[in-house]
Order: sequence, then C-alpha cells, then structure tokens
Amino acid sequence: MPRSALLVPIALLVVAMVSIQSGASLAKNLFPLVGAEGTTALRLVLGAIILSLVMQPWRAKLDLRKCHALLAYGLALGGMNLMFYMSLQSIPLGIAVALEFTGPLALALFSSRRLLDFVWVILAIAGLWMLLPTGATQSAIDPLGAGLALGAGVCWSLYIIFGQKAGAQHGRHTVALGTWVAALLVLPIGVWHAGTDLLSLDLLPIALGVAVMSSALPYSLEMVALTRLPARTFSVLMSLEPAVAALCGLAFLGEKLLWGQWLAVGAIIVASAGAAATIRPKS
Repeated sequence: MPRSALLVPIALLVVAMVSIQSGASLAKNLFPLVGAEGTTALRLVLGAIILSLVMQPWRAKLDLRKCHALLAYGLALGGMNLMFYMSLQSIPLGIAVALEFTGPLALALFSSRRLLDFVWVILAIAGLWMLLPTGATQSAIDPLGAGLALGAGVCWSLYIIFGQKAGAQHGRHTVALGTWVAALLVLPIGVWHAGTDLLSLDLLPIALGVAVMSSALPYSLEMVALTRLPARTFSVLMSLEPAVAALCGLAFLGEKLLWGQWLAVGAIIVASAGAAATIRPKS
C-alpha cells in the first residue's frame, strides 16, 4: 500500500484517540454533579441511542439462545467503562489509561512464542511496578484507583474476546446492541448513586458531548481506519493512546505527571507497540 494512502486512516485514528481521551477529560467535569457512576450511565445510555440511530440494531435477527457472547461483550463493556471512570476519581487520566492498557497487552502476550516477546513482558512489568503503589511513585498513586484501572483492563480483555465472537454472529449491529447491554447494566448503579440528578437538563449538553466524543465519533473513525490499515499497523498506533491520554489530562485537566510516571507510561507504550509489531500467535 502506498504511503500516501496510509495518511488519511492514520489521521483518522489519531483524531479518534484524541476524541476519546478529550471526552474522558470532559466527563470528569460531571463527577462532582453525578459521580463517576452517574457519568458512566449517561455516557452509555446516550451513546447507545446515538449508535442505534446510526447502526439500526432493531434490524438484527436475534436468537436469544445464541446471545451469550453478545451479553458477555456488553457486560464487559459496561464493567470496563464503569471501573475506568471510577478510577479517574483518584488517579490522572494518563496513568489510568496506561494501567488499563495492560489488559489487552496481557492478552496479546499470552500468545507469545519467541524469546523477543518476553522483552515486552519485562517492559510492561517495569512500567506497572513504577506506577503501582509498591513502585517508585507510591506517594502519588491511589491504590484503589490503580486497582480499578487494572480491573478495567481485565474487562477490556474480555471485551476483545467476546466482541470477536459477538461480531461474527451479529455483524455491524454488535456495537449498538452491546452498548445497550452495558447501559442496562450500569444505569441502575448510576440511578442508585445520583438519583434524579441524572434527569437534570443542565447536564445534557456535557453528557451529549461525552457520549459523542467518547463513543460515537471515535468508534466510527476507528472502524474506518481499521478497514484501511493493516491490523498490525492499527495495533501499534493504538499503543500511543496512554500518551495521548496523558497529554489530554495535562491540557484539559491540569494533571501533571512526575518524570517517573512519564517513564512508566512510556515503558507500557513501548511494550504494547512492540507486542503488536512482533508477536506471532502460536501455531
């Protein structure tokens, strides 16, 4: 593929990453009003409505006996979003994304087959050690926030596993259907935490912005980029997301990372990019 043909999908992917992390920064402005739980509920419900208007999931032919993967995909999506937003209450955005990234990274490393692949394991462990409360930056990282971000990473791995299965069964309707499952999971939690505050019309403009920037726009752009980029190139570029998150946190939230934290985020980025570029699945 000519290099010039790669510029547009690469640009779309960069815009998608900036959009989703800017949306997360915007979401933190809702935390004092409805908490992370209420913000997650608003994002998923509004995101599901927007995605439904675009993808028309009501046209999907659903067989309840074959919806196990779809339900698991939606539950993983809901858990990932809820725990990630809850982690943002106590740790910076860039660190939360870096910790969350260890989920799909671990999933990729399970398929390792060469000595080189274990270099990425060592780098990822080094990055984690520097970020977790037992590491060099223990005074700056909240243990609960770190645990929630890692839990979001576990859900991200399950999201990938079950998303592939659900996508094979339900095609282009999968994202919208899965988002509805996630919304139905998180909505009662959001209502329990925030109550009728979720119905405030004053929240609607920010909540819509979060839903568009964190769900509808980046998912659409990523899908276009994925169809035009080699899978390995796509994965390597996605590894830059923790850095994008850290920069968005700095620009929009004033979250300054220590040098040791930047080094840890960088180690996880290099591990993710290296794994995406070099790991070959077991035959």
